[in-house]
Formats: sequence, structure tokens, C-alpha cells
Amino acid sequence: MAYGLDQFISDCRSILSRDGGPNGREGVRVQLERLLQNPDFIREHASESTPRGLHVLYEDPDLGFQILAHINDKARVSPPHDHGESWAIYGQATHHTDMTEWEREDDAGDADHAKLKPVKKYRLTPGHAGIYQDGKIHSIDYPDYARFIRVTGTNLDRIHRVRFDLKTGEVKRMTPQQAT
Repeated sequence: MAYGLDQFISDCRSILSRDGGPNGREGVRVQLERLLQNPDFIREHASESTPRGLHVLYEDPDLGFQILAHINDKARVSPPHDHGESWAIYGQATHHTDMTEWEREDDAGDADHAKLKPVKKYRLTPGHAGIYQDGKIHSIDYPDYARFIRVTGTNLDRIHRVRFDLKTGEVKRMTPQQAT
């Protein structure tokens, strides 16, 4: 029997109950890559026939983590942003997503302005997943019809997150699901 969403949820609960830190999240990342190998899962949750938009596949009532399917129509380049006090694991289902990790070049003392520099760039291809730990600044760039599964430590609509304007240096509070 193929590794499916129900088993992935069970494994996430087990892993994160034992270790909610970076090592546990790495365990979830590995299991997400395993889930992305299941063509039935992709067909059901991330195929050409899946309705476009952001779909919450699961939200854990005790641990708070979410599993979301991002089914995109149009290409998008997100501004650099963080997920506040949450972490995120992106798993590529179709096409690709170019990921960039950023660091602040300033002392982070100014909450309204920042100067960023890219420190790591890589491409997620189908079946692969990457982690952004709490507060890590990153941006994503994907083509038309890209689809990915994102696991977050909490519902991001409920926490403070920011995005960065590279041209002006302005730091702005994000609205719900702005960084999809």
C-alpha cells in the first residue's frame, strides 16, 4: 500500500510530539518527500484537475501544525518574507520552485527598514522538500501551474509575519496567506 496522507499525518503527529525542534522537523521533511512519491496523492491533491487555490488538507487540533496544498495557476515571485515564530516545509509536487534564503545585513534594530542579502539559492523539483526554520527570511519563485505541499508549525494567519521590499528596504506586516 502506498504511503498516503493519513499515514503522513500520523507520522507528523508522532514525530512532532517527540521532538518539535529542528530534528523533528527534518523527520517531517523526509516523510513529506516520501508522500510526494505517491502518484495517487498527487493525483488527488495536486493534479491538473485539482481546483486552483490554497487548500488546508489538515490542521492538527493539539500540535497546531497545518498541511496545505498550493495549487497555482499563475507564476509568482514572492518578496522576501518570514513565517514569524513558525517554521515551514515546502514539498514540490509538480514543476519547480526556486527558493532563496536571505539574511539581514543590518543589525535588525529597525523594525520598519531592513537591508537583506541572499545567502542560499536552490531549486525544489518534484518529490523534494526544503525547510525554513522559525523566522528564516526566504522568497519563492515558481512558474505557471506549479504545485507544492507546505507544512507549517501553526496556522500562519494567526501569527505576526513580515515581508521585505528589496527596493525601499521597507518592512511590512503581512496579510493572511500573502506569501503563497
